[in-house]
Amino acid sequence: MLSFTLFVGCTSTNQVTHIEQADSIIKYKENPDKPKRFSNLYAGKKTYPVTCQENCYQPSKALVCESPAENCRFVGEQSRPEINTGFTFRWLGHASFYLKSPEESTLLLDPVSKQFDWPVDWAFRVANGFFRHEPKWLTSSELKDVDAVLYSHIHYDHFNKDDIKNIGTNAQYFVPLGFGEHFPDDGYQVNEMAWFSTTQLAELSLNFVPAHHFSSRILVPYVYEDNDATLWGGWVIEQQGKRIFFAGDTGYSKHFSDIQQRYGDMDVCLIPIASYYHKENSSWYRYVHTTPEDALVAAQELNCKVMIPWGYGNSSWKMGDHSSHSALLRLLKMHKEMNSQVPLYILNEGEEVSF
Repeated sequence: MLSFTLFVGCTSTNQVTHIEQADSIIKYKENPDKPKRFSNLYAGKKTYPVTCQENCYQPSKALVCESPAENCRFVGEQSRPEINTGFTFRWLGHASFYLKSPEESTLLLDPVSKQFDWPVDWAFRVANGFFRHEPKWLTSSELKDVDAVLYSHIHYDHFNKDDIKNIGTNAQYFVPLGFGEHFPDDGYQVNEMAWFSTTQLAELSLNFVPAHHFSSRILVPYVYEDNDATLWGGWVIEQQGKRIFFAGDTGYSKHFSDIQQRYGDMDVCLIPIASYYHKENSSWYRYVHTTPEDALVAAQELNCKVMIPWGYGNSSWKMGDHSSHSALLRLLKMHKEMNSQVPLYILNEGEEVSF
């Protein structure tokens, strides 16, 4: 969710494929005097079904913390839902996940293993006073065997060029439209996708779906900006009738029900719950980031059989959060208060689960 002054060169040796079907959707902003820029499907003022009103961050015995809601570990009892997707999910921290399919295909979602790309990492350190705790990452052999990398959008906390170099050119990369020019010029296989477009990876169907967010990465004042020049979105990964949903960064909007209507009910939903808080600009932060209760409503609309939350944690940058685990406390409270029928499964960074 950050934009800083950087220069990016053009690619020439990368293989960039544009994927769009007849029923795919691309929506642009209505401004004939400027270059085409992407728009959310449901732009405009929002009303939200549920909002936490008081005592939103009640302490929980399920969290053991070094200080209140900071540097915590989830220790609560939980049971695995009785579903059998054959997938294994490892939360690497913040928005990054490592997935293994029933047929042993391996996927990385929004991999960022260290800090932001330089020099944005130092700008964040100066502005916010800290570097994030770096997560426990994949082993070298796991990284070498990654089959595909899926990105949701171009922001620095979701897309890191050092990680692309470390993953290498053997993996295929699946990205939103306009993304290819941001890759290093080293022979990468990049697949740019429109909303509601689909492609195959071995036995998997990869569907790029809408999110309610924005994009920006480069700013040269009075010279150049790339606000909304690349698309943003989430992913529905299908295999033998099982569906995995990764929301990407998103606010709440009707796009969740659109996704359910097009693809059907979701088995496992990876949905963000953080980055919604700001003293002065809370309305805008929530416009592009789901609160925990927004995430629960979205999970209900998607008919998720289980929801794994992300975006908070010891390896987060705490952008738009009270603390590392405040969002999780709010989620636990609202899940009970809303009598949500969607089971939660909480992972600590580095943990994995198979459903």
